[in-house]
Amino acid sequence: MNPTRPILIADDEPLLTEILEFRLRAKGYETVIAHNGREALARFEELNPAAVVLDAMMPVHDGMEVLRRIRARETAGDVPVIILSARRNEEDIVRALEMGASDYMVKPFLPEELLVRLKRLLDARP
Repeated sequence: MNPTRPILIADDEPLLTEILEFRLRAKGYETVIAHNGREALARFEELNPAAVVLDAMMPVHDGMEVLRRIRARETAGDVPVIILSARRNEEDIVRALEMGASDYMVKPFLPEELLVRLKRLLDARP
């Protein structure tokens, strides 16, 4: 079942956000795009999204700062956050998961895999 709230896609690569938006909408999800960390936080506050697909390296506030601020909100603890990053070393992955990321995918990634992981996280919510 698709959520009634949108999926927030926060990434500064226009081609990637376009692809993700197209794929998610094709599966029936509503999407909202943010191109930097400040915009991502504003959209999060404004829309209370069902989930967040978050680039680790963005302008203004990086993905880790956005994740930290999302997880600091008492009401946002159950919102799934999937981190997308070109960083593939163990330290970065473990840090993101310890900070509260629901999942971590290394770029380049398979869009269909992201959709499956996202659906799994959304279906697991109460």
